[in-house]
Amino acid sequence: MKIFTRLDWYIIKKFLGTYVFSIILIISIAVVFDFNENVDKFTTNNAPWEGILFTYYLNFIPFYSNLFSALFVFISVIFFTVKLADNSEIIAMLAAGVSFKRLMLPYLFCASLITMLNLYLGTEVIPRGGVERIAFENQYKKRIKVKTWADNIHLQVDSGVVAFIEHFDGSTSTGYHLSLDKFVNKKLVSHLTATSAQYDTISDVRFNWTLRNVNIRELSGPRETIKHYAQIDSIIKLEPQDFLLTNKMQETMTSTQLKDFIERQRIRGIAGLKDFEVEYHKRIAAPFAAFVLSIIGASLSARKRKGGMGAALGIGLALSAIYILLQGVCATFSTQAGMQPWLAAWLPNLLYMPIAIFLYTKAPK
Repeated sequence: MKIFTRLDWYIIKKFLGTYVFSIILIISIAVVFDFNENVDKFTTNNAPWEGILFTYYLNFIPFYSNLFSALFVFISVIFFTVKLADNSEIIAMLAAGVSFKRLMLPYLFCASLITMLNLYLGTEVIPRGGVERIAFENQYKKRIKVKTWADNIHLQVDSGVVAFIEHFDGSTSTGYHLSLDKFVNKKLVSHLTATSAQYDTISDVRFNWTLRNVNIRELSGPRETIKHYAQIDSIIKLEPQDFLLTNKMQETMTSTQLKDFIERQRIRGIAGLKDFEVEYHKRIAAPFAAFVLSIIGASLSARKRKGGMGAALGIGLALSAIYILLQGVCATFSTQAGMQPWLAAWLPNLLYMPIAIFLYTKAPK
């Protein structure tokens, strides 16, 4: 038994074709405006052309395409559904016995594809490209000098393990005058000191540090054992990014890295993680807007109107603008007013769901 009929494939091609076309059209305009606005900065700061094209804009396009994917979905659904309604194609479908509920199947199928694509891009692909994009922006666009060092770092790295680094140099991923204290039942059982500790950025093994000029004191009751090593490799649950929190740092981590970073920082009792938590939840919540906005767009546009496309497109653009505004407002409420990060990420979807249900019940039968 075929799941999709020829009619379904017709709608799917219309949906995905219009979606891709709208992305190409709007992002092309965005690139032109962005380049026109920043060309003076690029020229003044001697930005290389290959960097502008392949480092900045090659990562700029997927980032903003994914960021405003919900808007593109909404515009696409309204645009081609209004054309179907104006050509009396939807009336013919309903007259042939196809219910509006059944008509929504190809819409939801396309929304599923877009949601899965956005989830993968937003959680894994785009953050990796964000490292180069943000570094390029800081150097050639905003002229921000990123802090690459930190002093007097005191962190709990594991249960009962406390680390202190007098100075950390981010350019070489090296910390100087490291001490590592291990406590059991609030009693000191081990004290490690090292003149330097360099993070292994080449190996695939996480938290791998090379310690030099190491002294280890093992305490067991009244007894004490002292060992000295010229150099050892050790696993310490610390990474350079734990010392150097930078602007938009959350955008450069994959969701797995982001979740791990948030959990480790919570254990250490570090505050100010709301931006990271909102980013983590937003990457999951935002792609699911494709479902809600597809239902709203199809329900709003399926009825043939005298005004044609203008009224439906105007209402659709207003609703999508409000949705994007809600995302920003909720994120601000989370970071500044104490709203739970998961609620800030999901609230736009939760507020739009009743609108989708209402419009669906009023759609043509």
